[in-house]
Amino acid sequence: MKGSRSPSVQMPVLSGASGGDIAESLASILEMDYVQLESRRFPDGEAYVKVPSEAIESLRSEAVVLVSNTYPDSGIMQTVLLLGAINDVRRGDLSNFKGEGEQQMDDVGPGVILAIPYYGYARQDKRFSPGEAISARVIADVLAESCDGIVILDLHSLDVLEGMSLPIEFVSSMPEIADNLHNYVAPDFILSPDRGAISRASEVAGLIGCEFSYLEKTRIDAHTIEHTPKDLDVSGKVVAIVDDMISTGGTICRASDALRRQGAKEIHAACTHGLFTGGALSRLANHVDGIHTTDSLPNPRANVSAAPALARGVRKLME
Repeated sequence: MKGSRSPSVQMPVLSGASGGDIAESLASILEMDYVQLESRRFPDGEAYVKVPSEAIESLRSEAVVLVSNTYPDSGIMQTVLLLGAINDVRRGDLSNFKGEGEQQMDDVGPGVILAIPYYGYARQDKRFSPGEAISARVIADVLAESCDGIVILDLHSLDVLEGMSLPIEFVSSMPEIADNLHNYVAPDFILSPDRGAISRASEVAGLIGCEFSYLEKTRIDAHTIEHTPKDLDVSGKVVAIVDDMISTGGTICRASDALRRQGAKEIHAACTHGLFTGGALSRLANHVDGIHTTDSLPNPRANVSAAPALARGVRKLME
C-alpha cells in the first residue's frame, strides 16, 4: 500500500461508535493493537469524535486501519470526521484551543486504510434517469480524499468503483458463510435468489461440495411475481438461499414459498449484510427455518464474523 511503513511497531486497528466488535476481532487476527476512538453525540444529534491523547503516538508510529460503516447516514458523517481526526494527528496538526500538549509535530506521511464492513448507498450504482446522483460513487469519492486504501466487504456491484484514485480491495465473507452452513445446516444445494447473485451461490456451493442453481422470476400479473428453481428438484431437500444482503426479506419469503410448494424439506436464508428492515425478521420467521448472517451490521441473527474477510483485504493492501 502507498505509504506503508516497516512493521517494527504494531499497527493500530481503530473504531468509533460502530464496528467496535469487528475491529477488535480484526486486530486479533492481524496481531495488531485495538484502539477505541472517542465518539458521541451532541444534544442536537451532531457527531463528536476525538483521538484519545494516549493513542496519538500509536497513530503516528505506523499505518492505521479504521473500521467504520457508511450506514446509516450518521455513519457516513462519523466516518468522515474520524478520518479527518486521524489525518490531523498523522500530519502533526495538534493545535487546540486549550493549548494542551504539543501543538505541531512532523508529518508522518500517508498510511490510512479504511475497512468498511457494510458500504451504505451501494444500491444506487448506476444512473437510471438523467440528473440522478450515483450515490455509491459519490460516497467513495468523498472517502478517497481522506485515506490511502479501502477494503469493502461484499459490495453489491464492483463496477461502480472502477478507476478510483486509490487502491480498493473487495472482499467476501462467502467462505465463512459456507463454513457456517456446512457445519450447522448441511444443505443439499444452494440457491441464488436471482441471476445477479449466482457468483456468490456458486462459490458457497463449491466450498460445501453441493449443487447450486438460481431462481427464475416470472411475472404473473402487475402485482404478482413467482419464483421457481431453474432445472432443480427440491423435493425432500435442505435448501440454503444465499445473497449479499437481506433488507425487507420479501424476495426470500416468496422464494421460500415456491420451494415449499415444490417439496423442500428445510429452507435457510444466508447473507453477508442483514439489514432486516420493516419487521423483516418476524416475516422471515414464518417462511424459513434459519437465518445466517455476518456481523457487518449489528443484528440479533449475526452468527458469522466479518473480520476474517476484512483481514484478507487489509493484508493485500499492506503487501
